[in-house]
Amino acid sequence: MGILDGRVIIVTGGAKGIGLAYCRGLAAEGAAVVVADLTDGSDVVAELSASGAEATSVQVDVSDAGQTEAMAAAAVDAYGRIDGLVNNAAFYMAATRAPMWELPPDEWDLCFAVNVRGSWLCARAVLPAMRDGGGGRIVNIASMTVNDGTPNFLHYVSSKSAVWGLTRAMARELGGFGINVNTITPDYIPHDEAYSSVQPEVDVFIQARRAFKRTQTPEDMVGTLVYLMSPLSDFVTGQNIWVNGGSGFH
Repeated sequence: MGILDGRVIIVTGGAKGIGLAYCRGLAAEGAAVVVADLTDGSDVVAELSASGAEATSVQVDVSDAGQTEAMAAAAVDAYGRIDGLVNNAAFYMAATRAPMWELPPDEWDLCFAVNVRGSWLCARAVLPAMRDGGGGRIVNIASMTVNDGTPNFLHYVSSKSAVWGLTRAMARELGGFGINVNTITPDYIPHDEAYSSVQPEVDVFIQARRAFKRTQTPEDMVGTLVYLMSPLSDFVTGQNIWVNGGSGFH
């Protein structure tokens, strides 16, 4: 028995990296997981199914309204309901690191299309099912780069700052439907070997400022997500929870 038994939860960007850790953690607590990603999530579904969990996958570009609606429809077709949405998909790894005057305008648009518009579109797509089911949980993912004002990353930082505001406004609008909306803000997680290997000094620097002086892993995020998806957080909405090992307080 798990605390999420009977719940159906969509995880965008769930086929790899931190999203994969979310899928594994939610499934371990009994949730049926919809692995939504630009890439094929069938390997993740096979892994979760082998462990006895319920899982299905759908390919989706979260910046496309029609595709997000198809994603929600696929979840309902598979399980008859939607209880949770994790807006994890983001434009991040391929983002240019450069002074603001050198950032490509089309990349600025892409950051906001995926990170902000995508979160809104996915929430809009699952709303009818959650409303009909009497409630639900939406968790948006932000970034400590917002608090730090990380330089040479203005488009990404700005988009994740917008996610904080998105959460607060959505919590007000959706509370009447019994839908909780919250944000989790992680610190730097070097989950991609190709990226972290070319910037080893980033993790060393960030570890030094943490209370817990170690690398943050995708699994460090799972407990907070499970809490926000569970009955334990029934009266929690519009909040931003920092999961950063003590690299910053608020």
